[in-house]
Amino acid sequence: MDRLLIEEKLESLRRCLSRIQEKCPSSVSKLESDVDVQDIITLNLTRAVQLSVDISAHWVASIEAIPVPSTMGGMFEALAQHQLIEHVVADRMKLSVGFRNIAVHNYESIDWKIVYAICTQHLDDFVKFAKCVNHAVSNR
Repeated sequence: MDRLLIEEKLESLRRCLSRIQEKCPSSVSKLESDVDVQDIITLNLTRAVQLSVDISAHWVASIEAIPVPSTMGGMFEALAQHQLIEHVVADRMKLSVGFRNIAVHNYESIDWKIVYAICTQHLDDFVKFAKCVNHAVSNR
């Protein structure tokens, strides 16, 4: 696993999460009414998911014993199956891929209540994933 590449991606992930926290409004109704904040949060959530998938794909590819999955969510599942991340973390990250797909492919159907819940209750999922990655990188 290319330590420098992973560290750069983790730093980008940290910046995305920071940006989301900075811009997250105090209520769902404020998020629903502010298109600019919607764009900033959606872009950074989408980037956070993509960075996490990219990190996972790089990690999986670096381990010969793990066949490369054909889906984004499968990357997290493969890591969990090989006990590199917890199954709970993999399940949460797979849900984030679902959000990413909605945001990228069908923007009109975004449920801002769900986005608000992600911003206020689930950013720690990305932090937990990043800690697993940091642990793996530092033990190589």
